[in-house]
Amino acid sequence: MIEHDTYQYPPELFSLLVDTIPLLCRSKRDVLLFFRGAGMTPTAMFEVEDVVRSDKDALNKFEIARRLLTILNEAGDPALATRRELLRRVVQFEDFTRCWESDVMKAKGLVAEIQRVVNVKDSFTRMSQARAEEQAAAKALREAQRRAEVEAAKVRKTAIAEAKGKLFGLFGEGDAHRRGKQLEGVLNDLFRAYGVLVAEDFRRKGGGTSGVVEQIDGVVEIDNDLYLVEMKWWGVDLGPGDISPHITRLMMRNSVSGIFISASNFTPAALETCRDFLQHRVLVLCTLREIVALLEREGDLPDFIRAKVRAAKLERTPFKEILS
Repeated sequence: MIEHDTYQYPPELFSLLVDTIPLLCRSKRDVLLFFRGAGMTPTAMFEVEDVVRSDKDALNKFEIARRLLTILNEAGDPALATRRELLRRVVQFEDFTRCWESDVMKAKGLVAEIQRVVNVKDSFTRMSQARAEEQAAAKALREAQRRAEVEAAKVRKTAIAEAKGKLFGLFGEGDAHRRGKQLEGVLNDLFRAYGVLVAEDFRRKGGGTSGVVEQIDGVVEIDNDLYLVEMKWWGVDLGPGDISPHITRLMMRNSVSGIFISASNFTPAALETCRDFLQHRVLVLCTLREIVALLEREGDLPDFIRAKVRAAKLERTPFKEILS
């Protein structure tokens, strides 16, 4: 059985066709007509025909056949029908009176050899079966990928809905301290659902007996950029002193950006402090009402952050409010 690579002529059959087709045609023009009759396009044949027209001695019949067969083989699937028809014309060739008398016996022997190699009885069936099997396998793969994507989207949607429910539930929490701590977990659940969470809140301890020297509410990664996340649920607008500790954390690390999420607004002085800091690092400010609006409209959290980052980088605006 012949193994076909993308349904091309295998090497043995290719060589036999190169040797045979010129013997079935008396002239170079007949060779060109043989290929054209099999369905080879003028565009595919142009270069070879142009050489033959320009210099009748540049190529012999065998060189013409080899070049055209090479073009057909390299054309891949789009030329499959032409390759099939060309092969059919050779294996069913019977009118050897069209050959030069001196070539008849050799031509008959080569055609018989091609018939043996190809096994005319079922060669085209095998090609069709192989084609169908490849299409079925590709379809099955696409279907499996689609099902996996649908399932992943379903899981993500459920996780987002759960985080949304927890977040909305916090508005009924009367204990401000407990509400603030729970906010960290809920927003990290949201980051996780969108596939951008790297680490939840953690504490960095100093050496000896110094204890905890730094607390980070969360870390996310978007487009290969890391962001330290700070979250606050206070009843007053945040000023420069409330933002400064997060700025310090960013300055203590190389190539790390920041996100600051607050339930309340930011004072003009805080916005100015963050705007000045943009010449050193990216820091974007976000309010909880923006997160709520995002969830209500079922928006994409990474795209939401990307829009804020673009505003910070291009417009030097640390707080670009996005509610729709």
